Amino acid sequence: MTIEFPSLIRRRRLLMHGGAAVATSSLLPWMRQASAASRIPVTFALRPAPAKAAILGQGKAATDVLAYNGTVSGPVVTMRQGEPFSALVTNGIDQNTTVHWHGIRLPNAMDGVPYLTQPPIQPGADFRYAFTPPDAGTFWYHPHEHTAHQMGRGLAGALIVKEREPPPFDRDLLWLLQDWAFQPNDQFVPGFDTPMEAAMSGRIGSVVTINGIVPAPIRVRAGERLRIRLVNGCLARFMALRFPGHRVTIIALDGQPCQPFAPPDGRVIIAPAQRVDLQLDTAGEPGRDYPVVDDFYGRRASYRLVTLSYTRQPAKHRSLPSMPIVLAPNPVPKPDLTDPVRHHLTIAGGMMSMGMAVDGKPAPIWGITDGHRKSDGMAPIFSIPLGRTALLRLENHTSFWHPMHLHGYSFSVLARNGVKERSPHLRDTVIVRPKEIVDIAFVADNPGNWMFHCHVIEHQANGLMTVINVA
Repeated sequence: MTIEFPSLIRRRRLLMHGGAAVATSSLLPWMRQASAASRIPVTFALRPAPAKAAILGQGKAATDVLAYNGTVSGPVVTMRQGEPFSALVTNGIDQNTTVHWHGIRLPNAMDGVPYLTQPPIQPGADFRYAFTPPDAGTFWYHPHEHTAHQMGRGLAGALIVKEREPPPFDRDLLWLLQDWAFQPNDQFVPGFDTPMEAAMSGRIGSVVTINGIVPAPIRVRAGERLRIRLVNGCLARFMALRFPGHRVTIIALDGQPCQPFAPPDGRVIIAPAQRVDLQLDTAGEPGRDYPVVDDFYGRRASYRLVTLSYTRQPAKHRSLPSMPIVLAPNPVPKPDLTDPVRHHLTIAGGMMSMGMAVDGKPAPIWGITDGHRKSDGMAPIFSIPLGRTALLRLENHTSFWHPMHLHGYSFSVLARNGVKERSPHLRDTVIVRPKEIVDIAFVADNPGNWMFHCHVIEHQANGLMTVINVA
């Protein structure tokens, strides 16, 4: 199924649970912001709870899941740029939970990180989130407590912030991509966040779905101009999507419009937590089927994600403009690189760290250091003065790919291994490849303690996270 929007129309325990206990004094800013947020009327109700879902389709047993409002991969939360939004989240599961509104530049108290920005939502309790989204684009939401367990069983959804003036696409399609590991009885493989998965690439499932189900062919008509919103909601799976027979153009990354460009080698690479907005012009032949293929893990592991199935109708438009649609930019401040605050973060760990001990206690499998200190739970690794430009150098000493996500900000990706990006672009989750160095920059205009972590969830839960303070 595809969702369509008519556009014209204790160390390890603390890390796994998202943090450590916070002193009362540090909660005062949260309390003030939460009080202000309570004045915004509730516009949406969200309830995570156990459910059953036909992920594998008809003829297969329904799978026991955790779902928001009874729906895997949904409901789709829709907002409007610059308009207040409020959601009441009621916890219907037997664990603490929160909701993180991934990619939204919102007040720190609304960020959904337990023990850092809010108390966790206990079973049966509720919490009100309220903010005004400054940016239009494609975002998503998910828990930040017991994340591997809850997200891995279905708690994730797409979040669309609509532009004030809708761009002229014929159709607007959402693909929330997730993967699952099943037992023969069509239930999930148990044991989320195992040490072996955490020390390697994380849990990669064998079944990939679009919007919560194994996808049926998607019907398209020749001569259409489509916007496809890709959201990678997997725990660990990277994807490299190819669209044989079609030209696709990337028009936004992580919700932020960019200068349109063709993906290198025709492969749209999207890491866990990343989003990519594509423009696809349906130039195929009526009546034909065209595969969409994921070959990130090599030819032998490639598979057909979905089929674009053309109707036999005549083309909707005889011809389409040669120039792609350029989305209106969002009001993200531009970094001033003349005198930035500089920090160097090193990513370390992996398989060789398993079984190691520090002071007689098991050491985390992963870690982040800034040259002076190592990340330690929810204690900020450094502070950035409010209003200054921060230039962060991220150096990956490991043999694994890490999608690094900064809460509360969109940042400019400037360079890789000292080579400037041809077109510097905005992201909130950047891939740092093995042995790679990536430079990012942002204006530290959003105060608070902000989580910075790998979005391979098992890596984050086992040490690959820290906190950056802006004050």
